[in-house]
Amino acid sequence: MALVEGYRHGEPCWADLQTPDVAAAKDFYGRLFGWTFQDFPTPDGRSYAQAFVRGRLVATIAPQSPLQLKAGTSAKWNVYFAAADAADVLEEAAHAGGAAEFGPEAVGDTGVLGFLAPPGGGTTGIWQAGSHYGSQLFNEPGALAWAELFTPEPQAAVGFFQQLFGHEVTEYPQDDGGSYSTLLIDGNEVAGVIPADEGGEAGWQIYYGTADVAVAAAAAQAAGGQVLVEPDERPADGSLATIRDPQGGVLNLIQTPA
Repeated sequence: MALVEGYRHGEPCWADLQTPDVAAAKDFYGRLFGWTFQDFPTPDGRSYAQAFVRGRLVATIAPQSPLQLKAGTSAKWNVYFAAADAADVLEEAAHAGGAAEFGPEAVGDTGVLGFLAPPGGGTTGIWQAGSHYGSQLFNEPGALAWAELFTPEPQAAVGFFQQLFGHEVTEYPQDDGGSYSTLLIDGNEVAGVIPADEGGEAGWQIYYGTADVAVAAAAAQAAGGQVLVEPDERPADGSLATIRDPQGGVLNLIQTPA
């Protein structure tokens, strides 16, 4: 079990889903990952759900805001980077060429929340741990395993994250002449940055682990979702797939050790 007891400054530590239908999302992801749930009330009388794998917290499914519901916005997964001081990171965002979008806001005693965007876009969550430090499991079935940013300004985005978090960087040249950049902490790769297609918008791709990508993709389809990218069998790297839940939330699946 890849049990995690805390995250370093600059590591992806958490992911959550904002959705127009929490109950439907619970049914879908429960069938996909075998998650169990605990429900909690929100101040406006609705509820959100914490998701667990073998009793370990791995995600939250939360209701959209009234404005999102009115606009008919699709469900969306968000990723959060651990921050030693959320206020400092948000303040530094503008100096690094990006923008602070929200926060810092204390969420009870659980931590401090913020959102920022690097140059080129791509809303990124920031989380300063209190009683909640993030996913209690990492890189195993049903848990957060990887995140990568598609952006029209990859080099500027890499520099942005370096300035905010002190990431090291490794570049992997691609056949199309571009480069896949990975952000590292103490020599360990923690996230990727990829050039977006021409005219494409910036955004994070979030990966959750599964013991068998093909089986999970079939389960997603059987539960009412769509398989956007079929499982890609690559013995050296494992298998990948992309799914969309019935409320429009897009999530990537990656083969991880059971």
